Amino acid sequence: MSTTDTAIASAEAHSAHNYHPLPVVVASADGAWMTDVEGRRYLDMLAGYSALNFGHGNRRLIDAARAQLERVTLTSRAFHHDRFADFCARLAELCGMEMVLPMNTGAEAVETAVKTARKWGYRVKGVPDGMAKIIVAADNFHGRTTTIVSFSTDQEARADFGPYTPGFEIVPYGDLTALSDAMTENTVAVLMEPIQGEAGVLVPPPGYLAGVREMTRERDVLFIADEIQSGLGRTGRTFACEHEGVVPDMYVLGKALGGGVVPVSAVVSSAAVLGVYRPGEHGSTFGGNPLACAVALEVIAMLRTGEFQQRATELGEHLHAELGLLAGGDAVRSVRGRGLWAGVDISPVLGTGREISEKLMERGVLVKDTHGSTIRIAPPLVISKEDLDWGLDQLRGVLAG
Repeated sequence: MSTTDTAIASAEAHSAHNYHPLPVVVASADGAWMTDVEGRRYLDMLAGYSALNFGHGNRRLIDAARAQLERVTLTSRAFHHDRFADFCARLAELCGMEMVLPMNTGAEAVETAVKTARKWGYRVKGVPDGMAKIIVAADNFHGRTTTIVSFSTDQEARADFGPYTPGFEIVPYGDLTALSDAMTENTVAVLMEPIQGEAGVLVPPPGYLAGVREMTRERDVLFIADEIQSGLGRTGRTFACEHEGVVPDMYVLGKALGGGVVPVSAVVSSAAVLGVYRPGEHGSTFGGNPLACAVALEVIAMLRTGEFQQRATELGEHLHAELGLLAGGDAVRSVRGRGLWAGVDISPVLGTGREISEKLMERGVLVKDTHGSTIRIAPPLVISKEDLDWGLDQLRGVLAG
């Protein structure tokens, strides 16, 4: 067997089969390119679901991590460390908020947001104990913990993991009337992705996010924006909510916050919301560790320049212009997205999203399918226009057969 076949066979034998990766084994990466164990190069058009917004091996991030590795990597939150305060202050400032509660993974941050909203509902809004309700959108993807899959409408993510956690109301994404009808005096929060990534890069109707913001403010309900995939430059703004001039009550962040180097996530909000916590009520051994803070501080500094948001805007306009030429034809049914992020619905006649992804892999381009016939395109924001065009040429080649 080849080196690739051997590595894949070993992984299949010794790991749970909770993923179905493309048959490529990556050995190294730089910028927007990855190299496998056979020495073949691939253009990364997924960027770790936006965790790698700044590219593989970004020198600023690697240098920040290396310098911190030589000093201290973990203290736990039993003690203070000298990177924590600066991280919290800089991230709060980037978000236009006041306080930060750091965690590690996106799912942990979503769980933290759920707990925060409930506690705020009981302590501040005055909802009767055990009666708090959180409204979410159909086709959402917020993570894979038992609580989060309890309010998923994706049966593949949800089936066989019950009994499910109560306290959630699901409404159609983009439907303000349904949202209004679902709200009661016990509603404490609306949790939404400004753009639904896993669902196929679904952009809500114009005015929807602004409508959610107005409605939640009027009814004393928290608006929680899950910007784990959409935030930190991906859509051409620091946060996708900015496209409608919306500032939520709470941001949920992850993925790109750790630059693809270490897992870093956070809930960022006002003192009135995060101030409900008292010592011992929530925590994480690794949350806000020195290594994570050092890397995230560099991410924040990079975002403050606006360079990456501008690149996502300019390259995104080019990406969508080129993809738009394919839409509506025999091969591509529709294209959606914003910034350097797109969902492409392939005609089932040509094959499944998985099959198209495999054909692109054979041509040296790596993407990921979702929901049967959709492929997602989300390259690192550092990709060059020439490399982006080359990747799009490979897509055209696959679609042409």
